[in-house]
Amino acid sequence: VQLQASGGGSVQAGGSLRLSCAASGFTFDGYAIGWFRQAPGKEREGVSCINSGNGRTWYTDSVKGRFTISRDNVQNVVYLQMNSLKPEDTAVYYCVAGVSLHAIVVADTANYWGPGTQVTVSS
Repeated sequence: VQLQASGGGSVQAGGSLRLSCAASGFTFDGYAIGWFRQAPGKEREGVSCINSGNGRTWYTDSVKGRFTISRDNVQNVVYLQMNSLKPEDTAVYYCVAGVSLHAIVVADTANYWGPGTQVTVSS
């Protein structure tokens, strides 16, 4: 199983980045995919998640209206479009796979984690 996040980088406040999570080794369209982030000295937090099947999405309040999650079940990729970035979005971003959106977001029981990608937003 592999979950490879990419697309991180350094941008100025107000800028945009698109993160990608490329998955392999499991039945991608049967899993919800989520993004977590962790900033230095802070706890890990859920950012966004997209369900399999119905494509239902979830966002943490601080990114609503700025971030958009989507998935391509043919290419086995999930994207996180991040617009209007703020310095407080600076963190390492991880993608995860779980049996459902609820499992990832509420129960915090993702099955698979990938290595993170650094996002740095300067003011």
